[in-house]
Amino acid sequence: MASRRSITFILLMVVVGLNLRPALSSVAPLLARLQETAGLSATAAGLLTTLPVLFLGLAAPLAPMLAKRIGSERALSAALILLTAGLILRGLPLPGVLFIGSAMAGCAIGIAGTLLPALVKRELPDSADLLTGLYTMALCLGGALGAGLSVPLTQLLGSWQASLMSWSLLALFALLLWHFNMPRPSASASPSPINSGILKLLNQPLTWHIMLYMGLQSSLAYIVFGWLPTLLVYRGYNEADAGWTMAVSIMCQLVAALAAPWLARLGHDQRPALVVTLLSTAIGIWMLLIAPLAWKWLGAALLGIGQGGSFSLALSLLVLRTANSRLAGQLSGLVQGGGYTLAALGPFGVGVLLQTGASTENIAWLLMGLIAVCSGFALLAGRNHRLEDHSGKLLVHRVARTK
Repeated sequence: MASRRSITFILLMVVVGLNLRPALSSVAPLLARLQETAGLSATAAGLLTTLPVLFLGLAAPLAPMLAKRIGSERALSAALILLTAGLILRGLPLPGVLFIGSAMAGCAIGIAGTLLPALVKRELPDSADLLTGLYTMALCLGGALGAGLSVPLTQLLGSWQASLMSWSLLALFALLLWHFNMPRPSASASPSPINSGILKLLNQPLTWHIMLYMGLQSSLAYIVFGWLPTLLVYRGYNEADAGWTMAVSIMCQLVAALAAPWLARLGHDQRPALVVTLLSTAIGIWMLLIAPLAWKWLGAALLGIGQGGSFSLALSLLVLRTANSRLAGQLSGLVQGGGYTLAALGPFGVGVLLQTGASTENIAWLLMGLIAVCSGFALLAGRNHRLEDHSGKLLVHRVARTK
């Protein structure tokens, strides 16, 4: 039966997931305004979009240690407190707080985003990949809300500072809901006494394949979060239209995020689904940044479908490639830590390229080259292998497909 505990956990997962992208996507539609009113150069704007992703990556490996010390549930509460504080801080009229608050929000997102896949594996192990799709859909919806409402909230509330701070209310709501309804670990969910260790995970090529796939596809995602509206403005869009184009793209991620794990179950492994989603991403980037403007909606849809599916599958790999929730937590911290630290180079790199006069077409071709490299790691990470430590050693086993 679908227990009350399971249903409550799924609802909490969705509410928390909604909060893990607005901190990132709400800034992008306002970058042009920030460059004018706050005097940010293109490089400084690139740093602003990079900071939360960088600190997301740096904080992610801390999540398993924090969970071991105070428990996964309390660790997630702490992450939501940090997120709320960061979102408030970045809108205060004080020098440097925009960058400091963004870094704090990135740390919070890194910790929360690392803890949730392991909690999913613990609470509902048989449906972990499908629930990861639902969680990814919540992330995408939060990202779409952040992108689409950022400019309207600025107009409604009278300033970009108030617009950025307003997202703290959603984080506070998630914090209260999680704190009073969080699941308690059952005896059957207690971790195995065997400790594989981070170094043993790093010695497995499978770990690196997943990490590099995660990092490259995330770099593409955060370049879109941070720079797509600005790049579209350079192509002739007004600020609001550029924001809504990105919002439409992110909304299209919702369906793909939910459907990708289901479709991936139809094949022998995840390689076909991974390659198809990356191809969709590449075509969407070409349509938005190179093709005639008339193709923008199809381009936005294909980009959203590709990125939503790619990210959902990346998170699904964390639970599909591990035998238990503890390994899932360790792999999640390692992969997301290394992957997001790598991903942080993307938004900053685009800022530097724009500062040196690169065209949107140049950037588009660079992104498509990045997708080609990402596809190589996807083919390696998508094989049906799994990390196991039942024997006391960390080994990789091929998983037999059951019909």
